Amino acid sequence: MDIQKETQEKIAQLQMLEHSLNNFVSQKQNFQSQILEVENALNEMQNCKGKVYKITGNVMFESEKEPLSKELNEKKDLLDLRIKSLEKQETALEEKAKKLQAEVMEELDKHMKNGNSD
Repeated sequence: MDIQKETQEKIAQLQMLEHSLNNFVSQKQNFQSQILEVENALNEMQNCKGKVYKITGNVMFESEKEPLSKELNEKKDLLDLRIKSLEKQETALEEKAKKLQAEVMEELDKHMKNGNSD
């Protein structure tokens, strides 16, 4: 049973697409985790009556609530945009993978039928 070179290349492409999809899922989870951290920080700031602090690297600075809140909201918006972008790319890759998988399955079916009829 010798699978055609073209089919083997499509199978390799499918594996690369699967790897890319896994990377997108991982990145999306990372961004979602960062959003949760930002949301928790914003909630804590709302409930906080005293001073607020910001950590940059290994240094903690006293900060004003308003600018820090604005900065966190901007970070959250940016993360939301990145997630939406990843989801669009993920959807496009999934569609491409489904199409490629259907082609591979069709070629394998033809190969099996031709192999059995000999």
